[in-house]
Amino acid sequence: MTDSPDDHIPPAETPAPKTPRARTPKAQPPAAAQPAASAPSAATTPQPTATTPPAASTPPTPPTAPTQPVAASAEAPTVVTSARRSIAVPVVVALVVGAVVGGGAGAGVAAWAVSANQNTSSVSAPKAQNVTVNNTDKVDVVSAVAAKAEPSVVTINVTGTNEAGTGSGIILSADGYVLTNTHVVTLEGATSTGKIQVTASNGQLYDATVVGTDPIVDLAVIKLKDASGLQPATFADSSKLNVGETAIAIGAPLGLSNTVTSGIVSALNRSITIASSAVPDSSSGDSSGNSDNGNSNSPFNFWDGSGGSGSGGTGGSSGSQSTTATATISLPVIQTDAAINPGNSGGALLDSDANVIGVNVAIASASDTSTTGTQSGSIGVGFAIPANLAQRVANEIMKNGSATHGLLGASVSDVTSTDSSTTVGAKVASVVSGGAADKAGLKAGDVITSFDGVTITDSTDLTAQVRFLAAGAGTTLTYVRDGKSTTTNVTLGTLK
Repeated sequence: MTDSPDDHIPPAETPAPKTPRARTPKAQPPAAAQPAASAPSAATTPQPTATTPPAASTPPTPPTAPTQPVAASAEAPTVVTSARRSIAVPVVVALVVGAVVGGGAGAGVAAWAVSANQNTSSVSAPKAQNVTVNNTDKVDVVSAVAAKAEPSVVTINVTGTNEAGTGSGIILSADGYVLTNTHVVTLEGATSTGKIQVTASNGQLYDATVVGTDPIVDLAVIKLKDASGLQPATFADSSKLNVGETAIAIGAPLGLSNTVTSGIVSALNRSITIASSAVPDSSSGDSSGNSDNGNSNSPFNFWDGSGGSGSGGTGGSSGSQSTTATATISLPVIQTDAAINPGNSGGALLDSDANVIGVNVAIASASDTSTTGTQSGSIGVGFAIPANLAQRVANEIMKNGSATHGLLGASVSDVTSTDSSTTVGAKVASVVSGGAADKAGLKAGDVITSFDGVTITDSTDLTAQVRFLAAGAGTTLTYVRDGKSTTTNVTLGTLK
Protein backbone atom coordinates (compact mmCIF):
# COMPACT_ATOMS: atom_id res chain seq x y z
CA MET A 1 0.00 0.00 0.00
CA THR A 2 1.25 3.46 -0.72
CA ASP A 3 1.19 6.09 1.96
CA SER A 4 -2.06 8.01 1.77
CA PRO A 5 -1.81 11.76 1.27
CA ASP A 6 -2.52 14.22 4.08
CA ASP A 7 -3.55 12.22 7.08
CA HIS A 8 -6.83 13.93 7.83
CA ILE A 9 -8.21 11.03 9.83
CA PRO A 10 -6.90 10.71 13.38
CA PRO A 11 -5.07 7.39 13.65
CA ALA A 12 -5.73 5.10 16.57
CA GLU A 13 -3.12 4.96 19.27
CA THR A 14 -0.71 2.09 18.85
CA PRO A 15 -2.54 -0.81 20.48
CA ALA A 16 -0.96 -3.44 22.64
CA PRO A 17 -0.92 -6.89 21.03
CA LYS A 18 -4.34 -8.44 21.30
CA THR A 19 -5.44 -11.98 21.79
CA PRO A 20 -8.49 -13.09 19.82
CA ARG A 21 -11.63 -12.68 21.82
CA ALA A 22 -14.78 -14.67 21.91
CA ARG A 23 -18.06 -12.89 22.46
CA THR A 24 -17.81 -9.61 24.30
CA PRO A 25 -16.77 -10.28 27.92
CA LYS A 26 -18.43 -8.41 30.72
CA ALA A 27 -16.44 -6.07 32.87
CA GLN A 28 -16.16 -6.37 36.65
CA PRO A 29 -17.89 -3.60 38.59
CA PRO A 30 -15.59 -0.58 38.84
CA ALA A 31 -14.06 0.35 42.15
CA ALA A 32 -15.79 3.24 43.81
CA ALA A 33 -14.69 6.51 42.22
CA GLN A 34 -11.77 4.67 40.61
CA PRO A 35 -12.72 3.75 37.01
CA ALA A 36 -10.01 1.90 35.11
CA ALA A 37 -7.88 4.15 32.95
CA SER A 38 -7.51 1.63 30.17
CA ALA A 39 -11.19 1.30 29.32
CA PRO A 40 -12.75 3.57 26.68
CA SER A 41 -14.23 6.77 28.00
CA ALA A 42 -17.98 6.47 28.32
CA ALA A 43 -18.81 10.15 28.48
CA THR A 44 -21.94 11.20 26.65
CA THR A 45 -24.17 14.24 26.52
CA PRO A 46 -26.34 14.13 29.67
CA GLN A 47 -30.06 13.75 29.12
CA PRO A 48 -32.88 13.92 31.64
CA THR A 49 -33.77 10.28 31.13
CA ALA A 50 -30.28 8.80 30.79
CA THR A 51 -27.45 8.55 33.27
CA THR A 52 -24.10 9.60 31.93
CA PRO A 53 -21.95 6.48 32.28
CA PRO A 54 -18.51 6.61 33.80
CA ALA A 55 -15.53 5.03 32.14
CA ALA A 56 -15.93 1.28 32.16
CA SER A 57 -13.61 -0.88 34.15
CA THR A 58 -11.13 -3.07 32.38
CA PRO A 59 -12.80 -6.37 31.46
CA PRO A 60 -11.19 -9.56 32.61
CA THR A 61 -8.69 -11.00 30.16
CA PRO A 62 -10.21 -14.06 28.46
CA PRO A 63 -8.19 -17.25 28.20
CA THR A 64 -5.61 -17.08 25.46
CA ALA A 65 -6.71 -18.87 22.30
CA PRO A 66 -4.61 -19.79 19.29
CA THR A 67 -4.45 -16.98 16.78
CA GLN A 68 -6.47 -17.84 13.74
CA PRO A 69 -4.99 -17.16 10.32
CA VAL A 70 -5.95 -13.96 8.60
CA ALA A 71 -5.57 -15.33 5.09
CA ALA A 72 -8.73 -16.12 3.17
CA SER A 73 -10.12 -19.60 3.26
CA ALA A 74 -9.36 -21.89 0.37
CA GLU A 75 -13.07 -22.09 -0.26
CA ALA A 76 -14.83 -19.36 -2.17
CA PRO A 77 -17.42 -17.71 0.11
CA THR A 78 -20.93 -19.12 -0.10
CA VAL A 79 -23.30 -16.30 -0.80
CA VAL A 80 -27.01 -15.92 -0.66
CA THR A 81 -29.27 -12.99 -1.32
CA SER A 82 -28.35 -9.81 0.47
CA ALA A 83 -29.20 -6.24 1.13
CA ARG A 84 -27.20 -3.04 1.04
CA ARG A 85 -27.38 -0.65 3.88
CA SER A 86 -29.72 2.06 2.59
CA ILE A 87 -33.43 1.65 3.16
CA ALA A 88 -35.89 2.31 0.44
CA VAL A 89 -39.50 2.88 1.28
CA PRO A 90 -42.36 3.87 -1.03
CA VAL A 91 -43.39 7.53 -0.92
CA VAL A 92 -46.83 9.07 -1.48
CA VAL A 93 -48.21 8.96 2.07
CA ALA A 94 -46.89 8.62 5.58
CA LEU A 95 -46.58 4.96 6.53
CA VAL A 96 -44.95 2.40 8.78
CA VAL A 97 -42.68 -0.19 7.23
CA GLY A 98 -42.41 -3.72 8.64
CA ALA A 99 -39.24 -5.75 8.11
CA VAL A 100 -38.99 -9.50 8.45
CA VAL A 101 -36.03 -10.56 10.57
CA GLY A 102 -34.41 -14.02 10.56
CA GLY A 103 -35.43 -16.02 7.51
CA GLY A 104 -39.08 -17.04 7.56
CA ALA A 105 -39.52 -16.90 11.33
CA GLY A 106 -40.16 -13.93 13.54
CA ALA A 107 -40.92 -10.36 12.58
CA GLY A 108 -39.14 -7.15 13.40
CA VAL A 109 -41.19 -4.01 13.03
CA ALA A 110 -39.40 -0.91 11.80
CA ALA A 111 -41.10 2.37 12.59
CA TRP A 112 -39.94 4.56 9.73
CA ALA A 113 -42.05 7.57 8.83
CA VAL A 114 -42.00 8.84 5.26
CA SER A 115 -43.95 11.91 4.23
CA ALA A 116 -44.70 13.26 0.78
CA ASN A 117 -45.23 16.82 -0.36
CA GLN A 118 -46.59 16.72 -3.87
CA ASN A 119 -43.75 15.25 -5.95
CA THR A 120 -41.14 15.52 -3.23
CA SER A 121 -40.59 12.80 -0.64
CA SER A 122 -38.51 13.01 2.49
CA VAL A 123 -37.54 10.94 5.48
CA SER A 124 -38.29 12.60 8.81
CA ALA A 125 -35.25 13.53 10.89
CA PRO A 126 -34.67 10.92 13.61
CA LYS A 127 -34.90 11.87 17.26
CA ALA A 128 -31.63 12.05 19.15
CA GLN A 129 -31.15 9.07 21.44
CA ASN A 130 -27.96 8.73 23.40
CA VAL A 131 -26.60 5.43 24.66
CA THR A 132 -28.40 4.85 27.96
CA VAL A 133 -26.73 3.26 30.98
CA ASN A 134 -29.05 2.81 33.96
CA ASN A 135 -26.79 0.65 36.12
CA THR A 136 -23.22 1.92 36.22
CA ASP A 137 -22.16 -1.11 38.29
CA LYS A 138 -22.72 -3.35 35.26
CA VAL A 139 -21.12 -1.42 32.42
CA ASP A 140 -19.44 -3.87 30.04
CA VAL A 141 -17.18 -3.45 27.02
CA VAL A 142 -20.05 -2.97 24.57
CA SER A 143 -21.63 -0.21 26.70
CA ALA A 144 -18.30 1.58 27.13
CA VAL A 145 -17.41 1.37 23.44
CA ALA A 146 -20.87 2.54 22.38
CA ALA A 147 -20.78 5.52 24.73
CA LYS A 148 -17.31 6.56 23.56
CA ALA A 149 -17.93 6.13 19.83
CA GLU A 150 -21.51 7.39 19.66
CA PRO A 151 -20.58 11.09 19.17
CA SER A 152 -18.55 10.08 16.10
CA VAL A 153 -21.46 8.42 14.26
CA VAL A 154 -24.23 10.34 12.49
CA THR A 155 -27.50 9.59 10.71
CA ILE A 156 -27.77 10.74 7.09
CA ASN A 157 -31.08 11.59 5.36
CA VAL A 158 -31.06 12.06 1.58
CA THR A 159 -34.04 13.37 -0.38
CA GLY A 160 -34.39 13.24 -4.16
CA THR A 161 -37.22 14.25 -6.47
CA ASN A 162 -39.19 11.03 -6.09
CA GLU A 163 -37.24 9.14 -3.47
CA ALA A 164 -35.64 9.49 -0.07
CA GLY A 165 -33.39 7.40 2.12
CA THR A 166 -31.54 7.02 5.39
CA GLY A 167 -28.03 5.78 6.11
CA SER A 168 -25.22 6.28 8.61
CA GLY A 169 -21.87 8.05 8.60
CA ILE A 170 -18.56 8.32 10.48
CA ILE A 171 -17.15 11.72 11.49
CA LEU A 172 -13.64 12.25 10.09
CA SER A 173 -12.83 15.76 11.31
CA ALA A 174 -13.95 18.34 13.84
CA ASP A 175 -15.10 20.66 11.06
CA GLY A 176 -17.55 18.20 9.57
CA TYR A 177 -16.05 15.78 7.04
CA VAL A 178 -18.07 12.56 7.21
CA LEU A 179 -17.45 9.13 5.61
CA THR A 180 -20.35 7.04 4.31
CA ASN A 181 -21.31 4.82 1.34
CA THR A 182 -21.82 6.00 -2.24
CA HIS A 183 -25.18 4.23 -2.40
CA VAL A 184 -26.37 6.25 0.61
CA VAL A 185 -25.71 9.70 -0.89
CA THR A 186 -26.86 8.76 -4.41
CA LEU A 187 -29.94 6.81 -3.27
CA GLU A 188 -28.48 3.77 -4.98
CA GLY A 189 -27.78 5.55 -8.22
CA ALA A 190 -31.13 7.33 -8.45
CA THR A 191 -29.77 10.86 -8.06
CA SER A 192 -26.58 12.88 -7.87
CA THR A 193 -28.33 16.02 -6.62
CA GLY A 194 -30.20 14.81 -3.55
CA LYS A 195 -30.63 17.10 -0.55
CA ILE A 196 -28.55 15.78 2.36
CA GLN A 197 -29.34 16.44 6.00
CA VAL A 198 -27.27 14.97 8.82
CA THR A 199 -28.34 14.39 12.42
CA ALA A 200 -25.57 14.27 15.02
CA SER A 201 -25.85 12.06 18.10
CA ASN A 202 -26.87 15.08 20.19
CA GLY A 203 -29.76 15.84 17.85
CA GLN A 204 -28.20 18.81 16.04
CA LEU A 205 -29.09 19.02 12.35
CA TYR A 206 -26.69 19.97 9.57
CA ASP A 207 -27.08 20.48 5.85
CA ALA A 208 -24.35 18.70 3.89
CA THR A 209 -22.84 18.51 0.42
CA VAL A 210 -20.98 15.71 -1.35
CA VAL A 211 -17.19 16.17 -1.47
CA GLY A 212 -16.64 13.10 -3.63
CA THR A 213 -17.85 9.57 -4.26
CA ASP A 214 -15.95 6.39 -5.04
CA PRO A 215 -18.40 3.84 -6.48
CA ILE A 216 -15.56 1.37 -7.11
CA VAL A 217 -15.51 0.55 -3.38
CA ASP A 218 -18.85 2.16 -2.47
CA LEU A 219 -17.43 4.95 -0.31
CA ALA A 220 -18.19 8.68 -0.23
CA VAL A 221 -17.25 11.75 1.79
CA ILE A 222 -19.68 14.55 2.61
CA LYS A 223 -19.09 17.92 4.35
CA LEU A 224 -21.41 19.35 6.99
CA LYS A 225 -22.18 23.06 6.70
CA ASP A 226 -21.00 25.34 9.53
CA ALA A 227 -19.85 22.42 11.70
CA SER A 228 -17.22 22.71 14.41
CA GLY A 229 -16.17 20.92 17.56
CA LEU A 230 -17.26 17.49 16.35
CA GLN A 231 -15.60 14.35 17.69
CA PRO A 232 -13.71 12.48 14.93
CA ALA A 233 -13.55 8.72 15.03
CA THR A 234 -10.22 6.93 15.36
CA PHE A 235 -9.29 4.16 12.94
CA ALA A 236 -7.62 0.86 13.79
CA ASP A 237 -5.13 -0.98 11.55
CA SER A 238 -7.49 -3.51 9.98
CA SER A 239 -4.58 -5.62 8.73
CA LYS A 240 -3.91 -6.63 12.35
CA LEU A 241 -7.38 -8.01 13.06
CA ASN A 242 -7.93 -11.59 14.15
CA VAL A 243 -10.94 -13.79 13.60
CA GLY A 244 -12.88 -13.99 16.87
CA GLU A 245 -12.19 -10.43 18.05
CA THR A 246 -15.04 -8.27 19.29
CA ALA A 247 -17.02 -6.34 16.65
CA ILE A 248 -19.55 -3.65 17.60
CA ALA A 249 -21.79 -1.91 15.05
CA ILE A 250 -23.31 1.54 15.54
CA GLY A 251 -25.66 3.17 13.06
CA ALA A 252 -29.27 3.85 12.10
CA PRO A 253 -30.82 0.54 10.98
CA LEU A 254 -34.32 1.17 9.61
CA GLY A 255 -33.90 4.81 10.63
CA LEU A 256 -33.37 4.01 14.34
CA SER A 257 -30.42 6.27 15.19
CA ASN A 258 -27.61 5.23 17.53
CA THR A 259 -28.54 1.55 17.51
CA VAL A 260 -25.80 -0.68 18.96
CA THR A 261 -25.25 -4.37 18.17
CA SER A 262 -22.31 -6.63 18.92
CA GLY A 263 -20.67 -9.83 17.76
CA ILE A 264 -17.28 -10.97 16.54
CA VAL A 265 -15.10 -10.79 13.47
CA SER A 266 -16.35 -13.91 11.68
CA ALA A 267 -13.91 -13.93 8.76
CA LEU A 268 -11.24 -11.78 7.14
CA ASN A 269 -10.24 -11.18 3.52
CA ARG A 270 -13.68 -12.07 2.22
CA SER A 271 -14.67 -10.80 -1.22
CA ILE A 272 -18.24 -10.14 -2.33
CA THR A 273 -19.88 -8.91 -5.51
CA ILE A 274 -22.63 -6.32 -5.15
CA ALA A 275 -24.57 -4.06 -7.46
CA SER A 276 -23.09 -0.60 -7.89
CA SER A 277 -24.70 2.75 -8.45
CA ALA A 278 -21.91 3.60 -10.86
CA VAL A 279 -18.85 1.76 -12.22
CA PRO A 280 -16.29 2.69 -14.90
CA ASP A 281 -16.77 1.49 -18.44
CA SER A 282 -15.83 -2.19 -18.61
CA SER A 283 -13.29 -1.48 -21.33
CA SER A 284 -11.15 0.55 -18.94
CA GLY A 285 -10.76 -1.98 -16.14
CA ASP A 286 -9.71 -5.53 -15.45
CA SER A 287 -12.21 -8.02 -16.75
CA SER A 288 -13.57 -10.84 -14.64
CA GLY A 289 -15.09 -13.60 -16.73
CA ASN A 290 -17.45 -14.73 -13.99
CA SER A 291 -18.58 -11.29 -12.93
CA ASP A 292 -22.31 -10.82 -12.62
CA ASN A 293 -22.66 -7.64 -14.62
CA GLY A 294 -26.24 -6.95 -15.52
CA ASN A 295 -27.56 -9.91 -13.55
CA SER A 296 -30.30 -8.98 -11.11
CA ASN A 297 -29.78 -12.31 -9.34
CA SER A 298 -26.39 -11.23 -8.01
CA PRO A 299 -26.13 -12.47 -4.42
CA PHE A 300 -25.46 -9.00 -3.00
CA ASN A 301 -27.82 -6.42 -4.44
CA PHE A 302 -28.85 -2.91 -3.41
CA TRP A 303 -31.84 -2.63 -1.09
CA ASP A 304 -34.85 -1.56 -3.12
CA GLY A 305 -37.97 -0.72 -1.12
CA SER A 306 -40.12 -0.56 -4.25
CA GLY A 307 -40.26 -4.34 -4.29
CA GLY A 308 -38.43 -4.80 -7.55
CA SER A 309 -35.24 -6.68 -8.26
CA GLY A 310 -33.17 -3.69 -7.24
CA SER A 311 -30.38 -3.49 -4.82
CA GLY A 312 -29.57 -4.45 -1.33
CA GLY A 313 -27.54 -2.09 0.71
CA THR A 314 -27.79 -1.12 4.31
CA GLY A 315 -28.93 2.39 3.83
CA GLY A 316 -32.48 3.26 3.04
CA SER A 317 -33.84 4.89 -0.07
CA SER A 318 -37.52 5.27 -0.72
CA GLY A 319 -39.68 5.77 -3.74
CA SER A 320 -39.39 4.57 -7.31
CA GLN A 321 -35.83 4.46 -8.58
CA SER A 322 -35.18 6.58 -11.62
CA THR A 323 -32.28 4.32 -12.51
CA THR A 324 -31.42 0.73 -11.71
CA ALA A 325 -27.91 -0.46 -11.00
CA THR A 326 -27.06 -3.22 -13.44
CA ALA A 327 -23.27 -3.41 -13.11
CA THR A 328 -21.40 -4.95 -10.21
CA ILE A 329 -18.30 -4.26 -8.15
CA SER A 330 -16.05 -6.59 -6.17
CA LEU A 331 -15.38 -5.53 -2.58
CA PRO A 332 -12.82 -6.79 -0.05
CA VAL A 333 -14.70 -7.08 3.23
CA ILE A 334 -14.63 -8.08 6.88
CA GLN A 335 -17.39 -10.53 7.78
CA THR A 336 -19.18 -10.14 11.12
CA ASP A 337 -22.14 -11.64 12.93
CA ALA A 338 -22.97 -8.32 14.62
CA ALA A 339 -26.50 -7.51 13.48
CA ILE A 340 -26.46 -5.12 10.51
CA ASN A 341 -29.65 -4.04 8.75
CA PRO A 342 -30.78 -1.57 6.08
CA GLY A 343 -29.89 1.88 7.41
CA ASN A 344 -26.56 0.75 8.88
CA SER A 345 -24.81 1.59 5.60
CA GLY A 346 -21.85 3.88 6.16
CA GLY A 347 -21.89 3.30 9.91
CA ALA A 348 -19.00 2.14 12.05
CA LEU A 349 -17.87 -1.38 12.89
CA LEU A 350 -15.70 -1.00 16.00
CA ASP A 351 -13.21 -3.01 18.02
CA SER A 352 -13.17 -3.29 21.82
CA ASP A 353 -11.14 -0.06 22.04
CA ALA A 354 -13.81 1.94 20.16
CA ASN A 355 -11.63 2.22 17.04
CA VAL A 356 -13.19 1.86 13.58
CA ILE A 357 -12.24 -1.46 11.99
CA GLY A 358 -14.67 -1.22 9.08
CA VAL A 359 -17.48 0.68 7.34
CA ASN A 360 -20.71 -1.32 7.23
CA VAL A 361 -21.83 -1.93 3.66
CA ALA A 362 -23.86 -5.11 3.03
CA ILE A 363 -25.54 -8.19 4.48
CA ALA A 364 -26.40 -11.62 3.20
CA SER A 365 -30.06 -12.56 3.39
CA ALA A 366 -31.80 -15.91 3.36
CA SER A 367 -34.58 -14.58 1.14
CA ASP A 368 -34.40 -14.04 -2.61
CA THR A 369 -34.77 -10.33 -3.35
CA SER A 370 -34.77 -11.03 -7.08
CA THR A 371 -38.06 -12.94 -6.94
CA THR A 372 -39.87 -11.71 -3.83
CA GLY A 373 -38.68 -8.11 -3.65
CA THR A 374 -38.23 -8.48 0.11
CA GLN A 375 -35.47 -9.52 2.47
CA SER A 376 -35.33 -11.04 5.92
CA GLY A 377 -32.91 -8.58 7.50
CA SER A 378 -29.85 -9.67 9.45
CA ILE A 379 -29.11 -13.38 9.65
CA GLY A 380 -25.73 -12.88 11.25
CA VAL A 381 -23.76 -12.50 8.03
CA GLY A 382 -22.77 -8.87 7.60
CA PHE A 383 -19.92 -7.19 5.76
CA ALA A 384 -17.81 -4.07 6.30
CA ILE A 385 -15.19 -2.36 4.16
CA PRO A 386 -11.82 -2.65 6.00
CA ALA A 387 -10.66 0.48 7.84
CA ASN A 388 -7.34 0.65 5.98
CA LEU A 389 -9.10 0.87 2.61
CA ALA A 390 -11.74 3.30 3.91
CA GLN A 391 -9.11 5.56 5.46
CA ARG A 392 -7.01 5.70 2.27
CA VAL A 393 -10.00 6.47 0.07
CA ALA A 394 -11.37 9.09 2.47
CA ASN A 395 -8.05 10.92 2.66
CA GLU A 396 -7.70 10.96 -1.13
CA ILE A 397 -11.25 12.25 -1.59
CA MET A 398 -10.74 15.02 0.97
CA LYS A 399 -7.51 16.08 -0.74
CA ASN A 400 -8.35 15.57 -4.42
CA GLY A 401 -12.11 15.03 -4.64
CA SER A 402 -11.62 11.46 -5.81
CA ALA A 403 -9.59 8.32 -5.05
CA THR A 404 -7.45 6.04 -7.19
CA HIS A 405 -7.42 2.27 -7.57
CA GLY A 406 -4.99 -0.22 -8.97
CA LEU A 407 -5.27 -1.91 -12.37
CA LEU A 408 -3.67 -5.27 -13.16
CA GLY A 409 -4.34 -5.17 -16.89
CA ALA A 410 -5.62 -8.73 -17.25
CA SER A 411 -8.83 -10.59 -17.98
CA VAL A 412 -9.41 -13.37 -15.45
CA SER A 413 -11.96 -16.07 -14.67
CA ASP A 414 -12.51 -18.72 -12.03
CA VAL A 415 -10.76 -22.07 -12.26
CA THR A 416 -13.38 -24.70 -13.16
CA SER A 417 -13.50 -28.49 -13.14
CA THR A 418 -12.86 -28.47 -16.89
CA ASP A 419 -9.53 -26.67 -16.50
CA SER A 420 -6.28 -28.59 -16.36
CA SER A 421 -5.23 -26.73 -13.19
CA THR A 422 -5.51 -28.56 -9.89
CA THR A 423 -5.22 -25.29 -7.92
CA VAL A 424 -8.01 -22.85 -7.13
CA GLY A 425 -7.41 -19.23 -8.02
CA ALA A 426 -8.02 -16.63 -10.72
CA LYS A 427 -7.15 -17.95 -14.17
CA VAL A 428 -5.62 -15.43 -16.56
CA ALA A 429 -7.51 -15.41 -19.86
CA SER A 430 -5.51 -12.61 -21.48
CA VAL A 431 -3.17 -9.75 -20.58
CA VAL A 432 -3.02 -6.21 -21.89
CA SER A 433 0.19 -5.52 -23.75
CA GLY A 434 2.38 -3.18 -21.70
CA GLY A 435 0.08 -3.43 -18.67
CA ALA A 436 1.03 -4.37 -15.12
CA ALA A 437 0.38 -8.09 -15.61
CA ASP A 438 2.34 -8.15 -18.85
CA LYS A 439 5.31 -6.40 -17.26
CA ALA A 440 5.18 -8.86 -14.35
CA GLY A 441 5.53 -11.77 -16.80
CA LEU A 442 2.00 -13.18 -16.57
CA LYS A 443 0.60 -15.14 -19.50
CA ALA A 444 -2.76 -16.57 -20.49
CA GLY A 445 -3.38 -19.80 -18.62
CA ASP A 446 -1.52 -18.76 -15.45
CA VAL A 447 -3.50 -19.24 -12.23
CA ILE A 448 -3.03 -16.46 -9.66
CA THR A 449 -3.17 -17.93 -6.14
CA SER A 450 -2.00 -15.03 -3.98
CA PHE A 451 -1.98 -11.24 -4.27
CA ASP A 452 -0.51 -8.78 -1.76
CA GLY A 453 -0.23 -11.60 0.76
CA VAL A 454 -3.91 -12.57 0.49
CA THR A 455 -5.00 -16.00 -0.74
CA ILE A 456 -6.89 -15.79 -4.06
CA THR A 457 -9.60 -18.40 -4.62
CA ASP A 458 -11.43 -16.90 -7.61
CA SER A 459 -11.69 -13.89 -9.89
CA THR A 460 -13.75 -11.90 -7.37
CA ASP A 461 -10.98 -12.21 -4.79
CA LEU A 462 -8.38 -10.94 -7.22
CA THR A 463 -10.43 -7.99 -8.46
CA ALA A 464 -11.28 -6.93 -4.91
CA GLN A 465 -7.68 -7.07 -3.71
CA VAL A 466 -6.35 -5.18 -6.76
CA ARG A 467 -8.92 -2.42 -6.15
CA PHE A 468 -7.90 -2.29 -2.48
CA LEU A 469 -4.55 -0.78 -3.51
CA ALA A 470 -3.97 2.69 -4.89
CA ALA A 471 -2.86 3.34 -8.47
CA GLY A 472 0.88 2.82 -8.87
CA ALA A 473 1.18 0.64 -5.77
CA GLY A 474 3.81 -2.07 -5.80
CA THR A 475 3.17 -5.54 -4.35
CA THR A 476 3.76 -9.23 -5.00
CA LEU A 477 1.61 -11.93 -6.54
CA THR A 478 2.00 -15.69 -6.84
CA TYR A 479 0.90 -17.69 -9.84
CA VAL A 480 1.03 -21.31 -10.99
CA ARG A 481 2.19 -22.23 -14.50
CA ASP A 482 2.65 -25.83 -15.64
CA GLY A 483 2.43 -27.00 -12.05
CA LYS A 484 5.18 -24.65 -10.83
CA SER A 485 4.47 -21.83 -8.37
CA THR A 486 6.24 -18.49 -8.91
CA THR A 487 6.15 -15.26 -6.89
CA THR A 488 6.88 -12.01 -8.69
CA ASN A 489 6.72 -8.27 -8.11
CA VAL A 490 4.07 -6.15 -9.83
CA THR A 491 3.46 -2.41 -10.07
CA LEU A 492 -0.20 -1.65 -10.65
CA GLY A 493 -1.54 0.69 -13.29
CA THR A 494 -4.36 3.19 -12.82
CA LEU A 495 -8.03 2.29 -13.10
CA LYS A 496 -9.70 4.92 -15.27
